[in-house]
Parts: sequence; C-alpha cells; structure tokens
Amino acid sequence: MKDLLYAVLALISAVVAVVTFLRYQSSADTTMIVIAIIAIVATLGFGAMFLSGRVNKQDDIHITE
Repeated sequence: MKDLLYAVLALISAVVAVVTFLRYQSSADTTMIVIAIIAIVATLGFGAMFLSGRVNKQDDIHITE
C-alpha cells in the first residue's frame, strides 16, 4: 500500500512539474521555475522510494544463481 502511495505522489509531482514549467515558458515568472525544480526533485525522490520498496529484501540473490 505504501508503494502505491509513493507512485501516486511521484506521478502528481511530475504533472505539477510539467504544468509549472509550461507556465514558466509562457510567462517567464521565476517563481514558476522554482516550483518546477522543487517538483522535479520531489518526483525523483518519490520515484526512488517507490522503486526501492519493490526490491525483495527477504530473498538473498547471489551472483552465481
């Protein structure tokens, strides 16, 4: 359940990043680029948390297997 939350938050922050970047391009407001950069960092963070939760921590995988 927690992994799904991270995936949804990553998707929402990616949409916010795209929308604010497009608004920055049309208005050249520096606030929009700051919000876009923060949203990009949040997207990367939530995406990393989602992907790190997908790793099976119970099963040892050896290189020779």
